[in-house]
Amino acid sequence: MSGNGKFKKRFNALREYGLNLVALSMLTGLFSGTVVTLYNIVTGIGEEASVKLYGLVKENPVFVPLLFLGLFAGAVVIGTATRLVPMIRGSGVPQTEGAARGLLRFKWYTVMCSMFAASAACVFMGLPAGSEGPSLQIGGCAGDGMGAVFGRPFMVRRLQIAAGASAGLAAAFNAPVTGLAFAMEEAFRSFSAQVFTCSAVSVLVSLSVRNLMRGAMGLSTGFTFTSFEFSAVGAAGCLYVAAAALAAALLGVAFYRLMLLCRRGFAKLTFFKGAGRYIVPFFAAGAFGLVSSYAMGGGHEFVQSLGSLYEGEFERIFGISVAATLAVVVAMRFISTVLAVGCGMPYGIFVPVLATGAGLGALLCAGFKSAGMDPSLSDYIIIITMAAYFTTVVRAPVTGLIMIFEFTGSFQGLLPALLGVGIGFIAGELFRTRSVFETCLDFIVKDGGGQGAGRRRVRLAVEEGSYADGRSIRSVLWPAGGIVEEVAPVGGERFVPDGKTVLHAGDEITFACMAASEEDVKTFLSEIVGGPEGR
Repeated sequence: MSGNGKFKKRFNALREYGLNLVALSMLTGLFSGTVVTLYNIVTGIGEEASVKLYGLVKENPVFVPLLFLGLFAGAVVIGTATRLVPMIRGSGVPQTEGAARGLLRFKWYTVMCSMFAASAACVFMGLPAGSEGPSLQIGGCAGDGMGAVFGRPFMVRRLQIAAGASAGLAAAFNAPVTGLAFAMEEAFRSFSAQVFTCSAVSVLVSLSVRNLMRGAMGLSTGFTFTSFEFSAVGAAGCLYVAAAALAAALLGVAFYRLMLLCRRGFAKLTFFKGAGRYIVPFFAAGAFGLVSSYAMGGGHEFVQSLGSLYEGEFERIFGISVAATLAVVVAMRFISTVLAVGCGMPYGIFVPVLATGAGLGALLCAGFKSAGMDPSLSDYIIIITMAAYFTTVVRAPVTGLIMIFEFTGSFQGLLPALLGVGIGFIAGELFRTRSVFETCLDFIVKDGGGQGAGRRRVRLAVEEGSYADGRSIRSVLWPAGGIVEEVAPVGGERFVPDGKTVLHAGDEITFACMAASEEDVKTFLSEIVGGPEGR
């Protein structure tokens, strides 16, 4: 190839997979940030309104039957919506992960509008609903929408789904690094320069839009838990951290097992065309909301109230002690979250999971203090327990570790933070639990007709100027679960490659993955290597 040809090739690659990709990611961040910010403002208003409504019902018990009648109607409506639009069933995280990995496809505008409406309705009705999962899915839909509007290939749309999801999560939490980490650790489960670049650009634009919009409306732009105060953690403090993290990890294992049990049980409830199964979590949430407002909403206010617990205000239940109140709230939140995941409620469990872990940590601190623990460690124990429980349930230790620092604004005590998150992750390994999102994704793929998938193997030639031309194998976004088994270079012998192997035009690759047919694999790979033209 002449020098001019090489320059043209590199320029086209830079334009196609560099400048154009960055520009598209900026639009994804703009779209995602705008919609997610509006969504979080709406759900914030809904959470405040639901607390006032339940307070009114508690003051006037005559309205209790009317409340449960409304919850019954809401359950049927939401259940019907999830039947008509199956991609909003659940928190939205598994579906977005599946789309980013190439396992699922959906109509972005239908899913975005449906999840926005359904999850916001759940918040208005007082369910323990988090907004972060829907925010992530809405952001992913925004990325897919930008790719579709500009006619980009499916591979680029996958990048934009991941970028939009990162931007949506970052905008929901005001935590940019958490959003980036989650994209790498959960969405793709690998590091890629393209994924990082697209996600970083989208997160930057999305957070800028979020802060501008909230500032213009006179709303707070922060999210961190400001009521916590931290001090250095010594050797004795690490022992308390380890004990608390182990307790949180065991609770996380119990959560996973009970979630699977609930899913099997709910599958047997088929009345109202399957919508009837939503009545159970709706009624449970209604009963819990009448007991305490801490059992409602995502749980941000509950976690915030735990900072310096015995010095600030804390809403006790029926005049019982703080420790007993914490035990009741943790139990209610644990049960409601298990029911939500098992049933497939269209709202997020990210913050509800964190709130359960934080409540458990506060409860443990009451016992640790009687055993001689320095009270100044209480706030730190609560945050570590929250991250350890999250890590066991979601199986994302890096994201859990980063959240500690971004949510609290404190970088003290890195060693005990690593200890707590590490214990949560190891416990999941020992008890063979999986990420709740991964498990739900498997169910979604199976329910969507993935039963016919089998191991497929195809051979294709890398075309000049294609996305794979000149890239290492590990930097290419292959179909999920796929592997390049062999490479046959031009004029050379076949060999088994590794992630560092660079592909060149003319190389023939043997690729294997789970798919319904070889044609599906070839169609997908044609966007990466340039076309199914094996020699």
